[in-house]
Amino acid sequence: MEQKQRLTPPALKGRGAVTNDDSHRFNLPSRDVDGDWLDEREALGDAARKLRTQVTVESPKSILSFNTSPDIPFDRSINAYRGCEHGCVYCYARPTHAYHDLSPGLDFETRLFAKPNAAQLLRETLAKPTYRPAAIAIGTNTDPYQPIEKRYNITRQILEVMLETRHPVGITTKSNRVIDDRELLAELASLNLTAVAISVTTLDRKIARLLEPRAPSPAKRLQAVKDLRALGIPVHVNIAPVIPAITDHELEALVAAAADHDAQSVSVIPVRLPHEVAPLFEQWLEAHFPDRKNKVMHIIASLRSGKKNDPNFHSRMKGQGPWAKLLHHRLSLAARKNGLGKAKFSLRTDLFQRPIVRGSQMELF
Repeated sequence: MEQKQRLTPPALKGRGAVTNDDSHRFNLPSRDVDGDWLDEREALGDAARKLRTQVTVESPKSILSFNTSPDIPFDRSINAYRGCEHGCVYCYARPTHAYHDLSPGLDFETRLFAKPNAAQLLRETLAKPTYRPAAIAIGTNTDPYQPIEKRYNITRQILEVMLETRHPVGITTKSNRVIDDRELLAELASLNLTAVAISVTTLDRKIARLLEPRAPSPAKRLQAVKDLRALGIPVHVNIAPVIPAITDHELEALVAAAADHDAQSVSVIPVRLPHEVAPLFEQWLEAHFPDRKNKVMHIIASLRSGKKNDPNFHSRMKGQGPWAKLLHHRLSLAARKNGLGKAKFSLRTDLFQRPIVRGSQMELF
């Protein structure tokens, strides 16, 4: 019996993933791509290739997520959105879309979920007598300043609650839109209640457009570092992910750029390819860097004990082997040369003021 040939379609302009890949762990139906369909789409032109972003309002019953990971410096986080329009092909959060029976591929960057009740849920959580404050991380899964934040302002509302309750908060983003909340961040920073980490993957705009097609340019992100620092806000630059044979040669230049824009510290994380991210990333390599695909994947395997991904604590963020050791050694030398250190942001918890929730008995006093 003749087997149906699976074809890799061409890359979509303005999107990171090449397809809605079906190598998932759950129940999403397979999506066959045949030659006739590709021919038809080519005949129709760009109109058939455009994907519009759809946003679904979600009303969760809780907003804080807790973790016990030894690899990260926080035990709780908030994600205002599911999915991310930035479309970074390497995003380790892509597999979470499979829980919705959606693809970690194009669905992840075009079918988004927003949580408009996040700030209210947060207030209710912080108001509980049993709650004990510790830094809340924002942007650990999907970006809190992706384009739809301009419409929903959920991240801003969360920061307003943080300021009202004097609660510590850390932000991770790859967007200069963080500047829109400069006044809130500056006031939080004056109380030692916030720090911002901005991710910069490359200085090459062409590479950036392929890797993270709807994220602001590297130059805009670096300018955001400088603008935030001018307001007294602590800022860290995370060079992540570092992709072998694609961006790793830029490490020293990225560290120097971070220093030139007044960042206080830098770090690196080698590319991670959990679950469905690996086949999506390989498709991306085939579409954009077919001549380097085997080299890239070979180095990644050397970093991950011969596999495409290493999920183990302690090693998953750093990588293993000679290539990883060299990467971290290069970072150490470049950081020392440019006067940058490791992130050491110790945010205050002693200023916390429990909020009063409308309708509660405490509102009577």
